[in-house]
Amino acid sequence: MNLYGTWHLVQAIGRDEHGAAGLHPFGSEPFGVLCFTKNNRMICALCNNAEHLNEQEAPREYSSYGGHFVFDGKVLTTRVDMASDPERMGSDQVRQVEFEGDKMILIPPVRRYRGVMQARTLIWEKVHSF
Repeated sequence: MNLYGTWHLVQAIGRDEHGAAGLHPFGSEPFGVLCFTKNNRMICALCNNAEHLNEQEAPREYSSYGGHFVFDGKVLTTRVDMASDPERMGSDQVRQVEFEGDKMILIPPVRRYRGVMQARTLIWEKVHSF
């Protein structure tokens, strides 16, 4: 499948270090936009889109980054040159990529989120092709 275009987040799944589901990356109403251009630049923004947050979801989670990317058909690597988290600047963000029908599944490496090791799976649907 062709990456180029604009994608929207369909689902965000989180699992703890024991593989148990139930963690809700970006809250109960995740929102995300991801865009890949033909000159191999990308930008991604993710947030909790709930109108009102309950005490368990606060604070509102938000993440964005972008940069030049390479994609070998299975692994997406982005050299970050803009980010909401300054620690990402200059880093390589690596995602495993799978396609199921018209959906793209991005799997970041396991990392600590709010004190808990978490594996995330982000499922995207293309809304516009370039």
